[in-house]
Amino acid sequence: MEKLKISEQDIINAMCLYIADKKQVHPQEVEVELMYDDDYGFSAESYVNDRKQVHITLNIIEALRLWLDTQMNIDPFSTGLELELDDEEGIIAYATVRQG
Repeated sequence: MEKLKISEQDIINAMCLYIADKKQVHPQEVEVELMYDDDYGFSAESYVNDRKQVHITLNIIEALRLWLDTQMNIDPFSTGLELELDDEEGIIAYATVRQG
């Protein structure tokens, strides 16, 4: 198994692709802010055409699976994903990629 570290910027990019796909807009039209709360865990806020939407951890994982599939050519369903809050790097993710 290979462990791939996904940066905060790549998570934001994944969310932009995911939301753009859902809202039928260009990824450049989407703004995303990642958040972490001790009580609620990971979440994100997105803004499209001045409309705000809140996304839960599950949405972030779905976005990462889409990103792994379309941008990295990695089978998203044979990959374990884990979000982590890092003191220096912000919100990052680890993808455990199972080999063939």
